[in-house]
Amino acid sequence: MGIFNLNTLPDTDDDDDDRLDTSALTGEPSTPDVATEMTPPRVEAPGALPSQPPAPPPATTHDPIDSDPLKTLELKPKLIEALSTVYDPEIPVNIYEMGLIYDIDVDAEGLVGVRMTLTSPGCPAAQSLPGEVKAKAKSVPGVTDAWVDVVWEPTWEMSKMSDAAKLQLGLL
Repeated sequence: MGIFNLNTLPDTDDDDDDRLDTSALTGEPSTPDVATEMTPPRVEAPGALPSQPPAPPPATTHDPIDSDPLKTLELKPKLIEALSTVYDPEIPVNIYEMGLIYDIDVDAEGLVGVRMTLTSPGCPAAQSLPGEVKAKAKSVPGVTDAWVDVVWEPTWEMSKMSDAAKLQLGLL
């Protein structure tokens, strides 16, 4: 008396509830499932994280830089050092060792072009990492400006990580 089991459906006199739903096999419409009808739609709580991953950053591509071999030789090691201070917030390895930086080109005037990718299009840091890479590249003495193109081809995979990154993540 006064005790209800909310995990079971109420008893009805209808014997049809004991049948299996064969509508998919027979093509005949079936009666709706009472449990399905009683399930309320999922509503996100205010302030909750969205259930879908964030949209990837827009794929912008710049014209290729007319790379200057001497300027590239001078600045590339400094650029790699600067970019090695950028970390994906979810992975304790810098993005250079992760293999997310595909190309670094420098022209004679010090314009730097960086082609990079992300671990996945739904990466939570998709909006922040390219901006951080651009800021780090522009902070290197001798760099006049920088742009970053996020590309999805070739797709990033774990084999692109350096041995140091694999060791740090316990994959070696």
